[in-house]
Amino acid sequence: MSNDKYMSPLSERYASKEMQYIFSPDMKFKTWRKLWVALAETEKELGISITEEQVEELKAFQENINYDVAKEREALVRHDVMSHVYAYGEQCPGAKGIIHLGATSCYVGDNTDLIIMTNALKLLKRKLVNVMAKLSEFAMEYRSLPTLAFTHFQPAQPTTVGKRATLWLMELKLDYDDLNYAIDSMLLLGSKGTTGTQASFLELFDGNHEKIKELDQKIAEKMGFAGCYPVSGQTYSRKIDSRVLNVLAGIATSAHKFSNDIRLLQHLKEIEEPFEKNQIGSSAMAYKRNPMRSERIAALANYVIVDALNPAITASTQWFERTLDDSANKRISVPEAFLAVDGILDLYLNVVDGLVVYPKVIEKRLMQELPFMATENIMMAAVKAGGDRQELHERIRTLSMEAGKNVKEKGLENNLLELIAKDPAFHMSLEELKKAMDPTKYTGRSKEQTEEFIQEVINPILRDNEDLLGLKADIKV
Repeated sequence: MSNDKYMSPLSERYASKEMQYIFSPDMKFKTWRKLWVALAETEKELGISITEEQVEELKAFQENINYDVAKEREALVRHDVMSHVYAYGEQCPGAKGIIHLGATSCYVGDNTDLIIMTNALKLLKRKLVNVMAKLSEFAMEYRSLPTLAFTHFQPAQPTTVGKRATLWLMELKLDYDDLNYAIDSMLLLGSKGTTGTQASFLELFDGNHEKIKELDQKIAEKMGFAGCYPVSGQTYSRKIDSRVLNVLAGIATSAHKFSNDIRLLQHLKEIEEPFEKNQIGSSAMAYKRNPMRSERIAALANYVIVDALNPAITASTQWFERTLDDSANKRISVPEAFLAVDGILDLYLNVVDGLVVYPKVIEKRLMQELPFMATENIMMAAVKAGGDRQELHERIRTLSMEAGKNVKEKGLENNLLELIAKDPAFHMSLEELKKAMDPTKYTGRSKEQTEEFIQEVINPILRDNEDLLGLKADIKV
């Protein structure tokens, strides 16, 4: 590996080999050739004077690209598409004259971009489904484990560890829906010509409009698509790039939320992301176990969320049937968003697969706060025993403040139960009060909600995508 030039961290550190290949030059130029074969084959089928031998010659060199010839030619003519047309023609002299017949550069360029994005979306779907599967396992395993819930990061009514995980899972389910919509709605540009009017093909087919429409449909089907966008300029609408990256930004948003929660829980020592045997947490503080993976998720997610602005701005500033000020931005913003989300999902899967839960710490923190949360129940029990509700409310308020001072100012344990037991207004012993501190009484329908959500919403998704399951996350560094 060369160390004297810039290398993208997305390739070197974060993205998988599969996603890198999807956006590789090899994938791009082999797809160009597949499109040229599809065009020639379809034109032949629709009556253009192209022989079976010419089509077969093109197919023979579809995968074997003479990159050296294309590179040398591009240095001379400064046009990438025509350089590859030339190089293909060098290998296929019998078909040289019919390569790219009637097409513009966008026939290969834009159709390839749409094919590549579709393949990349499908890879992300596979990874997202596997994250959902692991997260659903985690939620079910801990669906009954009470934990302190937070609003404003202040102690609130208890939930369960599993129920909290369903919050992360629900957001991924929304991303799954958006991802499916994006995949299912992707079409090809087809053969639209220089301004989208298909004038060159109208000339080629002697004014036969039906054959031109059939040309688009047949090419789409050969490339694995349902059809082509019905109208366009020379390019497909750049809003499609914006739509796709908004889906990626949605996945990044969900992952960021998850990573924030894990980082906070790791601070509380309740749940930790995986930490390997030889992993070093800090160069200065050897005892530290920093949440490196979750922090990396957050960092990459920030990039993707901001990157989604690029295609939106590009789409909004296009002129008429096309301009070329999209190209340089598009070459960077679209692939890097996919590479980053690919890395995010690998990290997400790795973290969920190795989460470490500390039930004793969770229980200790919950029990420190539970007496405050149980005061409503205690007060109602005292009312049933003949107490005055308003007087008891004031007594509870005063005693809670005293116990809070004991915890915050003196650094002592929460003694609210002891204070209530000593107050004759409540008629409850310390033993009775402690029995009321069963945390499962305060988690509501957390367990049931988790079970119902997994069984009714997530499991059908996993069954529908059973062929995608079984992925193991491979993070590089």
